[in-house]
Amino acid sequence: MGAPPTGALAIAVVPYGLEAKVEDTLYQMMAGACAMLGDAGCALLGGHTCEGSELSLGFCVTGHAAPAALMRKGGMAAGDALVLTKPLGTGVLFAAHMRHAARGDAIAAALDGMVTSNHEAAQCVLRHGGGACTDVTGFGLLGHLLEMAQASRVRVSLLLDQVPVLPGVLECIEKGIFSSLQPSNLRLRRAVANEKAAMAHPHYAVLFDPQTAGGVLASVPSASAAACVAELRALGYLQAEVIGSVLEALPEGEVCVPSYIECR
Repeated sequence: MGAPPTGALAIAVVPYGLEAKVEDTLYQMMAGACAMLGDAGCALLGGHTCEGSELSLGFCVTGHAAPAALMRKGGMAAGDALVLTKPLGTGVLFAAHMRHAARGDAIAAALDGMVTSNHEAAQCVLRHGGGACTDVTGFGLLGHLLEMAQASRVRVSLLLDQVPVLPGVLECIEKGIFSSLQPSNLRLRRAVANEKAAMAHPHYAVLFDPQTAGGVLASVPSASAAACVAELRALGYLQAEVIGSVLEALPEGEVCVPSYIECR
């Protein structure tokens, strides 16, 4: 939303083990967390720790900003460009990794993207007049784009050739490897106006891939789009791309909208 973070509460689950091992694991988790939170100007205020069968770590983060400066899912306007800051495919790649079927360089590329903070990307989008913004996570690109289109009451065009994809992803899809969450995301295909034609494109399946630590999806004025992408790439989001545009606002009072997204 573009609000600078101020404080975070952590919840950590550390696997059962010898006391010294548990303490060291927790130390490593908190050291890494403090380093990343510090980079974002956010303080670790406290939290809760427990033991469990699987290691996990999560945060409740508080930020602040003037209400008028916040970016929400609604706010896209006709003529806006759609900008995506990171490539897609982490769900597919880690499903393949669990089967020992993923290339090492592909996993390395996915991890590089996942540990890249969205902080600078959100600030960049704000500087270039960003109207609506979200992060691409569990619902995949299409699911989060649909949320934005519904909140903004607009129809959008998605340029499949322009959607950035991580290396190795298309190879895994050709082998029939998908995330376990892919089937539930596929229900959102009803929002695609031209699904039959879109299915023929190799990038179509990736639209439904759930992302871990995915990028920022935002709308910016079309006149600012090229400069926004250029600055994003200079900041380290090397595969940032304009992936579509906002076509038109929906008429007031229209209740039943058969499709919000057109793939080209």
